[in-house]
Amino acid sequence: VQLEESGGGLVQPGGSLRLSCKASGYTSSSYCMGWFRQAPGKEREGVAVIASDGSTTYVDSVKGRFAISQDNAKGTLYLQMDTLKPEDSGMYYCAAGPPCNPTRRWALLKRGGTGMDSWGEGTLVTISN
Repeated sequence: VQLEESGGGLVQPGGSLRLSCKASGYTSSSYCMGWFRQAPGKEREGVAVIASDGSTTYVDSVKGRFAISQDNAKGTLYLQMDTLKPEDSGMYYCAAGPPCNPTRRWALLKRGGTGMDSWGEGTLVTISN
């Protein structure tokens, strides 16, 4: 599976961004995809995960502000980010892996995506004045 992120940039606090992740080469109809981020000097952390049936799980710090979605026809994963904060800054990575039930989705978020099979190169998000 090949993943390519886009949509990052520099935004002021309180602003919005929408990240996209174009996926190709995926042969399974059952899968799990997610967004993960890594700030300089910090470990990679989970942001949001979505199962092939559309079920989603978010890390507490982004609940109510971020929304993960997918367009299967376009093979694209999205992350709508609103009310952005400086602490949301970092490199955002798209990842794909085997099917995920709620327990696995929480584990993926907690472990920063360990267990996902494929990763994109990342897109940089900077929240600053």
